[in-house]
Amino acid sequence: MSTRLLNDKQEKLLTRAKNLALSFRNRAEHSLKEGDWLEGNLEDLKNEGFLALTVPSEYGGEGINLVDYLLVQEALAEGDGATALSIGWHLGCILEEAEARSWNPHTFQRLCEDIVSSKSLLNLAATELATGSPSRGGMPMTTAEENSGGYVITGRKSFTSMAAVLDYSLVTAQIHNSGNKGLFLVDHSLPGVSIIETWDSIAMRGTKSDDLELNKVSLQHDSLLVTDDGHASPKAWYLQIPAVYIGIAKSARNYAVDFAASYQPSTLPGPIIDVPEVQRKIGEMELELYKSRELLYSAADKWVNFPELRGKMGPELAAVKHIATNSANKIVDHAMRIVGARSLSEKNPLQRYFRDVRAGLHNPPTDDAIVYMLAGAAIKEAKKKN
Repeated sequence: MSTRLLNDKQEKLLTRAKNLALSFRNRAEHSLKEGDWLEGNLEDLKNEGFLALTVPSEYGGEGINLVDYLLVQEALAEGDGATALSIGWHLGCILEEAEARSWNPHTFQRLCEDIVSSKSLLNLAATELATGSPSRGGMPMTTAEENSGGYVITGRKSFTSMAAVLDYSLVTAQIHNSGNKGLFLVDHSLPGVSIIETWDSIAMRGTKSDDLELNKVSLQHDSLLVTDDGHASPKAWYLQIPAVYIGIAKSARNYAVDFAASYQPSTLPGPIIDVPEVQRKIGEMELELYKSRELLYSAADKWVNFPELRGKMGPELAAVKHIATNSANKIVDHAMRIVGARSLSEKNPLQRYFRDVRAGLHNPPTDDAIVYMLAGAAIKEAKKKN
């Protein structure tokens, strides 16, 4: 199967990511409790300077673009999907602002320099149990009341990956009595910020996506980064979601092919890789992998090279997510059918890939939302012509 042509910078970046992925895989294989993986992996990422990959070069980071970022995410996920998805939120939030420059520039500079010098970690805290994913358009129940000193923010966020080790969160809240939604930078060292352990998912256990509780947290005025005007722009960095699940699927594919090449039951004259049905399944995996990667990086290349088109890329980005995450699930399923019942053993990595890859179907936007988004775009175009 063909691979992307990489420049020297990307080759070096990918080598670094693959070395980390190998450490992640080894740690996962020797861990008795999957939720313990993340801490050691995060230390490796910090030591290798990966928290500053998307920080602009003028602030001391490496300033990588969307394509570079997705290559890193895919490679890291081959070692451990939970770690890749978790660090991807941090890297993606910074990448988005590096491109948009919508915050107060001094606030962004201070945060970036803190990431570079102190290896600070952040995540987006937007989801709430009462409203579900923000991609559905609901107003958050978390509130921010303005006073003479700034804001007092109160609420509870769910699915906050790496919650216990975060230094900052980017919190969405409705600005009280204004009808507007704002994005606030919340320092986790402030009084009133706490973590409630709720994460019991069978998939992506290592993300430790517990709840973030904010109990009358006092913030300064400059903590309000942006106000939502109701016109959401496409967020290409969310392509890290399909990139991660493609990475997980690649690991499953590699395991299954290696297994097929080495496993020879007594009933066959050679390894099962010579069996036509096994070869067909391998071919199906290759097709799904090729299709999803080509779509992913085609969209990313377009985003990087044609910034004037970004505002219209929402449906395209959503389609990539739908196709890639479903392809990743098909690949893992084929891999497990090749390996057979032993793929269900707790000692076999395929059972972890199977659980983790399922989470991609539930990361926003979900399949139904994507289908209706694509239908809406097609209908709107048709109505313009008539």
